[in-house]
Amino acid sequence: MQTETYDVIVIGGGPAGARAAERLAWSGRKTLLVDKEGRTKPCGGAIPSNAMAQFAIAPEQIKARVCGARMTGPSGLQVPMEIGEVGHVGMVDRDQFDPYLRARAREAGADYRAASFSSLEHRADGLVDVTLGKTRDQEAETVTARIVIGADGANSAVRRAIFGPKVRPPYVFAYHEIVRSPSAGENSAFDPAQCEVIYDGEISPDFYGWVFPHGPYTSVGCGSAVKGFDLKAATKELRVRFGLAEAETIREEGAPLPLKPMKRWDDGRNVLLIGDAAGVVAPSSGEGIWYAMHTGDLGAEAAIKVLETGQAKHLASARKRFQKAHGRVFMVLGFMQWFWYRNDKRREKFVTLCKDADVQRLTWESYLNKKLVRRDPMAHVRVFIKDMRQLLRPAAH
Repeated sequence: MQTETYDVIVIGGGPAGARAAERLAWSGRKTLLVDKEGRTKPCGGAIPSNAMAQFAIAPEQIKARVCGARMTGPSGLQVPMEIGEVGHVGMVDRDQFDPYLRARAREAGADYRAASFSSLEHRADGLVDVTLGKTRDQEAETVTARIVIGADGANSAVRRAIFGPKVRPPYVFAYHEIVRSPSAGENSAFDPAQCEVIYDGEISPDFYGWVFPHGPYTSVGCGSAVKGFDLKAATKELRVRFGLAEAETIREEGAPLPLKPMKRWDDGRNVLLIGDAAGVVAPSSGEGIWYAMHTGDLGAEAAIKVLETGQAKHLASARKRFQKAHGRVFMVLGFMQWFWYRNDKRREKFVTLCKDADVQRLTWESYLNKKLVRRDPMAHVRVFIKDMRQLLRPAAH
């Protein structure tokens, strides 16, 4: 049965989709947010401190404030990287954070459906019919919109609907377990104020493993693009190494993690992809929450421009603006992952390089500000020289 027409239908209620729906509703656009509930994406949960103010995130959503990270190489070499006074990393629990963002969209005025996306069909009058699948609580329905935004994750059904099943970004598969954090003083291997990042072929042959504290809970996991690599076994090993083998397991989650933005985010008519659906997760680090919410803003602004002008060409502005601001950062991070994560010899050199004060400062400033640091060009020169020394130095045996 035909139902009402919306300005924009947003498919997917994670950080990207919820943020887009909130911005659209703020602007007075008639918006429907659709989310298939009951599933949490595996995610370390890290967001830079500047994002808390930028996106007005409620303080209670921040389960821990991390002041640094410790990098561990294949040999067991450990290098602490303190953030210092420039900021901190806020840790959120996606099981609570995503519903919070969806609630914000509804409070801003967006309608909401707990449903799955089935298909879309372009109409001759320029509108789009979107079919939502039948759920336990409601029948299948068709809703209509002037614009559809696909924010439905790395396996985006909206992306398949407009580009076909073969068009997708490269990705690693990520798996993590949420466990109960140890009590204070209970576990000397666990630091509730520090993220652990493990570069070790036993934990991941081409990415990394992590132990990220979220206050009462902790995310332990790893990622890899190598087919057949046992992520669960690697996560079990991580739990042993950090004294979490006997910790209560709250939940287990796995999903693909895209690591390169798609070359095209829109169909040239009235459908736009954002967030993981558009491949927007940072290579090397796998960071996605800030970038997802940022593309939520860009997608909403592009949709509003189309609604104002009637010109579909403005949908492409979301990707153009993203690439202008972050394309170089993604290129650098992609090269880092390709080069340094290839084998344990290089991973060890990479962790050794992280001892350097210039590397640490530039890394944290770039992470917190979401751009390459340019105010100290000589620091980049020094890092380059040290980088070359590490590459040319024979590996220790």
